[in-house]
Amino acid sequence: MPQDPMDFEWSYWIEWGRERILWLLAGHLLVSQMSRLLVEKYKPWCLMVYGMAACWLLLGIKGFAVILLHAAISFAVAQFQLSLLTWLCSLILLSTLRIPAVEETKRKWYDTENEYYLLLFTVSVRCLFCTSFSLEYCWHAPSQKSSHSFPWMLAYVFYYPTFHNGPLVNFDEFSKQMRRQEAFNMKTNLSILVVGIIRIFFWWCLAELMIHLMYIHALYSSALPLESASYWALGGLALAQVLFFYVKYLILYGVPGLLLQMDGLKPPALPCCVSLMHSFTKMWRSFDVGLHRFLVRYIYVPMGGSQSSLLGTLLSTALTFAFVSYWHGGQSYLWYWGALNWLGVIVENGTKRILSISLIQDLI
Repeated sequence: MPQDPMDFEWSYWIEWGRERILWLLAGHLLVSQMSRLLVEKYKPWCLMVYGMAACWLLLGIKGFAVILLHAAISFAVAQFQLSLLTWLCSLILLSTLRIPAVEETKRKWYDTENEYYLLLFTVSVRCLFCTSFSLEYCWHAPSQKSSHSFPWMLAYVFYYPTFHNGPLVNFDEFSKQMRRQEAFNMKTNLSILVVGIIRIFFWWCLAELMIHLMYIHALYSSALPLESASYWALGGLALAQVLFFYVKYLILYGVPGLLLQMDGLKPPALPCCVSLMHSFTKMWRSFDVGLHRFLVRYIYVPMGGSQSSLLGTLLSTALTFAFVSYWHGGQSYLWYWGALNWLGVIVENGTKRILSISLIQDLI
């Protein structure tokens, strides 16, 4: 039975996974386990060299140079230890992905659009990693300088399991856990690997069944069936789409998450089932946990967050969603999506504040 080809993200990553990425991830696993077994002290540098080699192999010398250049510029700007300057640098680097002349130049480096898109996705995710390192560098004490060196930045930026699509791990967490040396237990690691592979295989089978049998995205691409459907049917289609999105990210984040565990790191929690969600706030906290931690640590809290005045909370929340919309591409529909999510979070938090008033609680 033919599959629904309209979900670009699923088709794209499955194709790349089968061709090269899964093999490169298997190579990372082998290097990681050998370095943990033989040279635990040098594990970060072994993984850094492997990640750089994998990047060179997949994106070519020019793609590798772009990522290395972004890291070098971010590190140079971080030397001023000014958070605002670091953010300005990050936004400028991110904006270069949307300059038509630059886009056309990068397209000419590759034979296919898929190869160009791999560079685009990789650089956009690396921008977040460079931002995390640079801000931590701005905030660190002089005594911690050795743990915020350029080699550590490269080890973080070129860490391969999270290289192309995340999940996002903040530098402070990555550095702490990567430095921690633990006793290597082959039996324990093997059991984690086997159980993880079984779970991911089950999720992949479920996703493939949905793609081959439900045709959710094909229905959404045509106005005619949507116009003739009842409201109940439309609601069912919407639920089916978000459930597929959930299963898809169990796999896309589950594979690198398993490798993080094998490396002795703690990955961000996998997405919670969307059927259990009943609020915008919980959705943002528990679907993409790594991105949520990044946004809270580097945007929401520094801007005042919930500890500031009502206007300050509104502003810090608005800036958080504005960055998310811009990072995802900055198209008009993304700004609408970000604004609606911001409105949902504000209404929920406002309602909670009202309901926490003792007079209202007595009335209830």
